[in-house]
Amino acid sequence: MTHLDLTELRARSDAGDRDATDLLVEAAGELGDVAELRRLSDGGNADATDLLLELAAEHGDLGELRRLSDAGHSGATDQLIETATELGELGELRRLAALGNSTAAEQLAELTGQ
Repeated sequence: MTHLDLTELRARSDAGDRDATDLLVEAAGELGDVAELRRLSDGGNADATDLLLELAAEHGDLGELRRLSDAGHSGATDQLIETATELGELGELRRLAALGNSTAAEQLAELTGQ
């Protein structure tokens, strides 16, 4: 898909064309276009959020997972805990545990032996 095709899809999507939005989400996912997926996700597109979450998990992008989690996406919180645990990111687990997340607290205790 060319840059012009994406620009046209974006314009149609912004005008309310759901088919164009679906195609744009699909293209952005295939291209790994995090910025486009973020824009669509922030606009309320659940499919874009799911793809953004998937890409962030695949790349161990704690920042993006944190952003999604802090925005209230429970699936992102679960993935953030999983990724932080896999990467041994105790600071992130501590942050989530301090916010009252019991799963993060359990993972932290398991990793630190406490």
